[in-house]
Amino acid sequence: MRILVLGGTGAMGIHVTQLLAEAGHDVIVTSRRVRQSDITGVSYAYGNAKEKSFLDGLLSERWDAIIDFMIWSTSEFRTRVDDFLNASGQYMFTSSYRVYADSPVITEDSPRLLDVIDDSEYLATDEYALAKARCENLLFSNKKKNWTIIRPAVTYDGCGRFQLTVHEADVWLWRALREIPVPVPRVMLTKQATMTWGGDVARMIALLIGNSKAMGETFTVSTAEHIAWQKIADIYRGVIPMLRILDCNIEDFERAHGAIWQIRYDRMYDRIVDNTKILEVTGLKQDCLCTLRDGLTLQLRKYLSRNLDSRPVDFCRQARFDKLVDSTLTFRYAASSGFSNFSKYLIHRFIK
Repeated sequence: MRILVLGGTGAMGIHVTQLLAEAGHDVIVTSRRVRQSDITGVSYAYGNAKEKSFLDGLLSERWDAIIDFMIWSTSEFRTRVDDFLNASGQYMFTSSYRVYADSPVITEDSPRLLDVIDDSEYLATDEYALAKARCENLLFSNKKKNWTIIRPAVTYDGCGRFQLTVHEADVWLWRALREIPVPVPRVMLTKQATMTWGGDVARMIALLIGNSKAMGETFTVSTAEHIAWQKIADIYRGVIPMLRILDCNIEDFERAHGAIWQIRYDRMYDRIVDNTKILEVTGLKQDCLCTLRDGLTLQLRKYLSRNLDSRPVDFCRQARFDKLVDSTLTFRYAASSGFSNFSKYLIHRFIK
C-alpha cells in the first residue's frame, strides 16, 4: 500500500513507520525539518502539515491509507475532515484515551467527558480531550465510513517520553538527575495509570491498517496492565536512585503546573483499560505486550545513554516548582543559562 503519515516523527509514528515499511508498504512521512531516511520504503515530505498549500498538495494524490498523528483544533479539523476521507482508502485519526470520563474500567463504549460532564468553564474551551472528542464527532456524523479512530493511553518511549503523573520528562527527569525534589501531590500518586510502550502501540496501529474490521470503528490502543503512579515512580527510582518526590497541595500544584484540566479530568482518575477489542481485531495477545516494569526500565536506560542536554528547560515552570517544595536548587542552573532565563527564574520563584 501507499501510506501517508502526518506528523509521524514522534514516539508512536517512528515505530509505526518502520513496521509498515518492513511489511512492504511505501510510506511517506511529513516532517517540519529535513530528514534523510535510512529505512527502505520510507521517505519524508518536508513541510508543515497544517500549512494549507503543503497539505493540499499531499491530499491531491490518492493514498491507500492516511495515518494522522497531528493535533487539530475542532475548527481546523472541520475544514479538513472531508479532504482526508476523500483522499484515502482508510483514514486513521489519532484521538486519545483522555476523551473518556471517569470509569471503573475503560472500554470503547465508556462515556466521554464531552458527553457527560457539566463543567461549563471547561466545556467552553477546546482543550485537548474535548477537541479530540469533537473531532471524533465529525467522523461519526460523516456519510463516509472509511475511517478508524484510535485512542492511545499514556505512551512511553526511549526517545524521551516518560511521564510521572502530569509531569513530562523535561521536568521530573531534569530535576531528578540534578537531585532537585519533584513536587507531586500524594493523592495523584495513589491513582491507577495505564502506560504502554510506543512499540506495542505501533504494532496495534499497523495491524489496523488495511484491516476491514477496523473501518468505522474506534479502538483504545493500549496494554491492559495498570499500576499506581507511586509504583511507576518506584520503577523510575530503580534506574535513577536520586529521584525524590515531595508532597504538595493539589490546588497549588495546579497553578504551578498549568495543565489544570488534564489534572482534574485525567490524572485524578483511575485509568484502567479493557483492551479486549483491539486484541481481538489485531490477533495480538496481552502477554506478548511489554510489561511496565521491563519496558520503562529498558527505555529509560536507553534514553539516559544519550545526550540529555539537548532539550530546552522552562525555568519559569521550574521556578514555580521550586517554590512549591521550598527549594532554590534550580537557581544556579538558571544563572548559568543566561540573563534572560535567570531573570525569569527570579521573577517566578520570588516575586509572582
